[in-house]
Amino acid sequence: MYARLLQPPPGQSFFLFGPRGTGKTAWLRQTFADAPSFDLLDAHVHTRLLANPSLLGELVPAAHRGWVVVDEIQRAPELLNEVHRLIETRALRFVLTGSSARKLRRRGVNLLAGRALTRFMHPLVAAELGRDFDLGRALRHGCLPFACTTGEPGDYLASYVSTYLREEVLQEGLTRNLGAFARFLQAASFSQACVLNMAAVARDCGVSAKLVEDYFAIAEDLLMAVRVPVFRRRAKRRLVAHPKFFFFDAGVFQALRPRGPLDAPEEIQGPALETLLLQQLRAYNDYRRLGYTIHYWRAASGAEVDFVLYGERGLVAIEAKRSARVRGVDLAGLCLFRADYPQARAYLLHLGARRWHESGIDVLPFDEALARMNEIL
Repeated sequence: MYARLLQPPPGQSFFLFGPRGTGKTAWLRQTFADAPSFDLLDAHVHTRLLANPSLLGELVPAAHRGWVVVDEIQRAPELLNEVHRLIETRALRFVLTGSSARKLRRRGVNLLAGRALTRFMHPLVAAELGRDFDLGRALRHGCLPFACTTGEPGDYLASYVSTYLREEVLQEGLTRNLGAFARFLQAASFSQACVLNMAAVARDCGVSAKLVEDYFAIAEDLLMAVRVPVFRRRAKRRLVAHPKFFFFDAGVFQALRPRGPLDAPEEIQGPALETLLLQQLRAYNDYRRLGYTIHYWRAASGAEVDFVLYGERGLVAIEAKRSARVRGVDLAGLCLFRADYPQARAYLLHLGARRWHESGIDVLPFDEALARMNEIL
């Protein structure tokens, strides 16, 4: 098992959210090995606690004063009232994990009134994999822990996608038409790392634009996807208006993306490279509590920067190129961005082996940049 960068907040209860398969349960077993644990994916445990939430307090030994783990809390939001009571009356500390925040956002659900922080678990990052990190494998199969260790990552990812649909979507009762939602996910994969066109996705999967908007919200609530907004702060030129769309992991994107004779390799490999970079940026930002908001930047003229991170630590612009050769034109988007924001630290990541500095931009090999993400951010 790989050592994870995520650290529990000292002495305070917290929610831990993350998509299925990112390693939440394994991390909990290692980090809170002695804590009483309740897995709500276990039908027997789920049924008993749902019928009688106060049973949770009875099942935690009276002398226990440490951590208590409740896995997949979104399956029984009613338990949060009992969790709240136990925090107040017995000074217990809870780790409450979930792979969906949808039911927890409903009006009337007790979110513990600030008594619990929120943390996120992401796919593995290069620093966690260490010498086992393989850029080619990560681009093709992503960085879910089992996809990094199994000998058949393609089979695992195909099963992951179908299992996620069956278990998560159906159990949560999020849609009555699983077939339409499955078609939506495939159609959405063509929008990976692209400016989102809701009407085009609706046409591709044969449903209304309103239903597609609902499906995008479901995918985000299940932590399967994220929309990255445009960076607009003190904009000096006309920019595009719509966000870019990403599934959370390059391997999941590859498993969902249909392929045919008309698909050029760059149509899949380019978005996979951006996805891998984004999942690493999101993970470091959350694990290190850096406080950045993550955006992209695109002028109406077409000039673009893949990711812009903005926060108290500064302004960082990062462009990824699916090439071992970097030409002057490849720096154009970053140069234009720095003309508007000269204080920005700018990086271009490429698939070659050379590194240099040009026009205020650090040009770095992609795998080296991932290994040095602490310095970049």
